[in-house]
Amino acid sequence: MRYWPTLLMLVILVGLGGYLYFVELPNKQREDKQQSEQKQLLPFPEATITGLTVSTAQGPVELKLSEPGKWTIAAPLQADADTREVQALIRALVTGTVTRAVEEKAAALAPFGLEQPVTSIIVIAGTQQETISIGDSGPLSNTLYVLRGSDSKVLLTNLAPKDFVNKSLLTFRRKELLRFVQNDIERVRLTYPTTEIVLYNMAKDKPRPVWKIRYPLEAEADQTEVRSLMFRLEDLKALGMIDPGPARDAVARTLTTPKVKVTLHTEAGDQTVRLYQSDPQSGEAIAETTPEAPLYRVSPTTIKDLTKELFTLQDKRLLGVDSPDIAMLSVNTRDKQYVLINQNGEWVLEDQPTEKLSQEAADLFVSRVVNLPAEERVIKQSTPLAPYGLLAPTAEFVATGKDGKIAGKLTLGNQVGNLVYATGARLQGVFQVRPDLLTQIPSKADLLAKAQDNANSSR
Repeated sequence: MRYWPTLLMLVILVGLGGYLYFVELPNKQREDKQQSEQKQLLPFPEATITGLTVSTAQGPVELKLSEPGKWTIAAPLQADADTREVQALIRALVTGTVTRAVEEKAAALAPFGLEQPVTSIIVIAGTQQETISIGDSGPLSNTLYVLRGSDSKVLLTNLAPKDFVNKSLLTFRRKELLRFVQNDIERVRLTYPTTEIVLYNMAKDKPRPVWKIRYPLEAEADQTEVRSLMFRLEDLKALGMIDPGPARDAVARTLTTPKVKVTLHTEAGDQTVRLYQSDPQSGEAIAETTPEAPLYRVSPTTIKDLTKELFTLQDKRLLGVDSPDIAMLSVNTRDKQYVLINQNGEWVLEDQPTEKLSQEAADLFVSRVVNLPAEERVIKQSTPLAPYGLLAPTAEFVATGKDGKIAGKLTLGNQVGNLVYATGARLQGVFQVRPDLLTQIPSKADLLAKAQDNANSSR
């Protein structure tokens, strides 16, 4: 009988636990869910939304989900929508929460800016529909008064004005003039009034394109410059549109020779954009893609960004050979003369092949020689070199390839200001380069001493 109190307490605890689990916890979850739903502005989740009508003082814009992840404009015209803009608006509505209900059944809407809303949005989710009217800003920054159509409540929300004010048809129109993935591009043709440049992607379907110039000459391309050009094409957006009709026809008649024509070639087909600036003084630039499409107003700086000289797009590293292809590198300055030999992946001195060199220091130095780019072109054609200090150079580097033939050459002459005159095997002419390399050429003793220092520090 002495165990009865313990058993009784156990029964009570089990009963209490059961009550908490089966009664109190579900009630708490229901209350939390109700509170969460009360804070939600929309009664349905983002994934179910299939249509929007956004009305402003400029008129309504009807948007429809044409396929998963793609929105189109259905009215006042039919056009591709800027999916990112549409999704940003939906996301703002879905994540927006109600801070408090200001009026349950508002009799006067004017005090909240809701008598003539800045923006009204009809949200459609299948058979469900909700109307959200946007009024004035609330007492705190990034808050808005909203009228919800389903219950006629005036709500103070955490919606941000920037997401709902000043929206127009142009806001929701697709503004990108070109759609492409860089890896899918086979070649790019840049046509100017007096010349043309053709770039080929030599690593199509690889993780990163590798570009080469094929016209007007065969040459390696400056990968950074070409990728920058491609990014600018991806970012080419309209500031305004002139839709097909009399207005477009009138502007089209003023367009003669484009400042630049860009053609992207892919397996799926070609895309072309022509950029015009009939009157540079007006500051207006016009882009055309196809005769059926609108004309696009674009920033005039776009023409400058896409107008490239051949020199700009060329690989401007002057030596003319990459590090893995160098068997020997001859170094000649006014106080240093030696030859580095690549022996089974390690650098050694030609006249001291058994001495251990600092591979880190040698690799860094060779990399600096290989990757030294031209900053400015002084003269394109062959010319007497003496005026530039290139007949008796300050430094000269000669690279021999694995076939025993000279594969690259870099010569540095006089310094003028912050630049040094230079010539190289990759580009014809005289150029100017940064002078840093002149102070970064190690002596034989430096390479040997650094190797000894590394050996001592590893002990």
